[in-house]
Amino acid sequence: MPDLLIELFSEEIPARMQARAAEDLKKRVTDGLVEAGLTYAGAAALSTPRRLTLAVDGLLAESPTIREERKGPKVGAPDKAIEGFLRGAGVTREQLEERETPKGAVYFVQIEKPGRPAAEIIAEVLETTVRNFPWPKSMRWGAGSLRWVRPLHSILCILSDEAGTLVVDLDIDGIKAGNTTRGHRFMAPDEITVTGFDDYAAKLKRAYVVLDARERAEAIWQEATNQAFANGLDVVEDKGLLAEVAGLVEWPVVLMGAIDEEFLELPPEVLQTSMKEHQKFFSVKNPKTGRIEKFITVANRETADNGATILAGNQKVLSARLADAKFFWENDLRTAKSEAGMSAWVENLGNVTFHNKLGTQAARIDRIAALAREIAPVVGADADLAEQAARVAKADLSSEMVYEFPELQGLMGRYYAEAAGLPQDVANACEAHYSPLGPGDDVPSEPVSVAVALADKLDTLTGFWAIDEKPTGSKDPFALRRAALGVIRLVLENDVRMNLARVLLTALGPQPSDWLKEAAKGAKAEAKLLATRSYEETSIEYDEKETVLQDLLTFFHDRLKVFLRDQGIRHDVIDACIAMEGNDDLTLLVKRARALEDFLKTDDGENLLQGFKRANNILSQAEEKDGVEYSFGADRKFAEDETETALFDALEAGGAAISPAIEAEDFAAAMRGMAALRAPVDAFFEAVQVNAENDIIRRNRLNLLGQIRQVCGQVADLTKVEG
Repeated sequence: MPDLLIELFSEEIPARMQARAAEDLKKRVTDGLVEAGLTYAGAAALSTPRRLTLAVDGLLAESPTIREERKGPKVGAPDKAIEGFLRGAGVTREQLEERETPKGAVYFVQIEKPGRPAAEIIAEVLETTVRNFPWPKSMRWGAGSLRWVRPLHSILCILSDEAGTLVVDLDIDGIKAGNTTRGHRFMAPDEITVTGFDDYAAKLKRAYVVLDARERAEAIWQEATNQAFANGLDVVEDKGLLAEVAGLVEWPVVLMGAIDEEFLELPPEVLQTSMKEHQKFFSVKNPKTGRIEKFITVANRETADNGATILAGNQKVLSARLADAKFFWENDLRTAKSEAGMSAWVENLGNVTFHNKLGTQAARIDRIAALAREIAPVVGADADLAEQAARVAKADLSSEMVYEFPELQGLMGRYYAEAAGLPQDVANACEAHYSPLGPGDDVPSEPVSVAVALADKLDTLTGFWAIDEKPTGSKDPFALRRAALGVIRLVLENDVRMNLARVLLTALGPQPSDWLKEAAKGAKAEAKLLATRSYEETSIEYDEKETVLQDLLTFFHDRLKVFLRDQGIRHDVIDACIAMEGNDDLTLLVKRARALEDFLKTDDGENLLQGFKRANNILSQAEEKDGVEYSFGADRKFAEDETETALFDALEAGGAAISPAIEAEDFAAAMRGMAALRAPVDAFFEAVQVNAENDIIRRNRLNLLGQIRQVCGQVADLTKVEG
């Protein structure tokens, strides 16, 4: 069984595209081979800046012969129908065979498709793959029609086994497949002839090409950390930068350089960002001081002077970049420390549009500041500090440093707030209010930061809901799902007790109202808003605002279900708790859901659920049949069986235990009260026929089932829990 080796050799492929391109090459070629009948034992894809490589082991030498029987039209069918069948099957009329079937005589034919050599199939599959390769961006060059990410120079395509090596006959726009490649562009540019993958990999290694991107990354990191350790320093870990740099070189040579003394007092994040974004340098810090003192660069070649010339050039360019950063930093500090302070930057945001329907950044800051003041008491923050923090939290968007490096927004705000002499809680909120940005991001815990972070995200959500710019399907251009998840994590991880509907109502109040009618039309709301409706009426109709808010609350519940499902809480359990009053208090809702989830995992919980569902089903059928609701209380004097009397006692005791537990939010105690009902309910259904012939007894027992529904319904809407 031969092995296949493919290499597509080109000009430099952008680092960000290499890994995906290697996987695309592997998938498209192997899928094409299998579809044509060529199975294989294993396949591996590799990439360097100049080549995509695919090695396929244990390939069939030829596709198998396929024999199949096809059923055709009936005997006596029109000639056109028969001729169409013959063309489709690729046979002649003489090859048809008549057979009797239950539906009469029918034509059948035996078709045999002979196998084809692997080389013939590979040529077809590879040409199709190359001509239809899914590059994010591609280019055409010369007179041909072929498009590739960069000009494609050569194709290596060989089959090798014990008998030798066969070059696959393939020509794509004048690029003829062969058995040669080239080594490193500078250190070994000559042509190399190969006989198989092992020979290919070994010769490339001798020609200063490391094929495996992971091997290059590991070599870079190992050498970088060794050099830093030798100087008593640490390399700042950056997996994204490491992967990118590994995609820029075929033969990594790690060099460590120094940063000029005049730049060492810049914030370490500024140094790190500038070097990463502009130069693709790793930062090297002093573990004792936390200062960035040196940098690591990765060259693509060895030099006679051991990289001294390369380092000198890199240091010269870096100094120019850092001089710009230092200029921005010093200018921004002067502004922050001036009499106007950060308020000057806030005023400039009056000229910056946040969204054409939602006004300027300055208008948005006013809304966030007012909302942060309202939220502050709920999260235990000082209202004045929360408002002050909200007013300066986005001021750094006007700074020169953030204009140059947008990824430093928030962080630079903290530095500038500290320089301006603002309280530390305010400065910290400038940085923390954007968090959490994702599922793995840390959640702010300082009260002022929590208040501003909540206000920021809630203003975003209510604003875009007011103008009907909600997420649709997989599209979420304004990251509203992330904002909602941020609110959920801020509330839950800080144990915040907040009437979310009331806060959303407050946040919606100052939003531009011109588009609210359209937003209300688009909102699919079925339930009434659970918030307190004590707010001043505006020119907007109450129902429109209520509808938009209910839709937004439903969105929060949907995001909460996703969040809790990832933590192992079933969706039906969450639905059962969302159906209860107070479902906009997310902390209370989750506390209830966790307790119910734990209870249903026990034997008592599982069996009581079945008993409840049985009671509810009997009740629902009887109520539909009789046209009445059986919830008026059963009378003990009509009990005929001791299990019936025992159930009366259990429900009375259960109600007495569950109601105060729910009121005290002690859901564990409420579940214990529920557990005590399991045995009496089971015994009742074992011994008693609910739909008795005596109508008085029947109605009394149905009302008793109504009490089961009422007592258990205090904990959650168990009708929504799957059996």
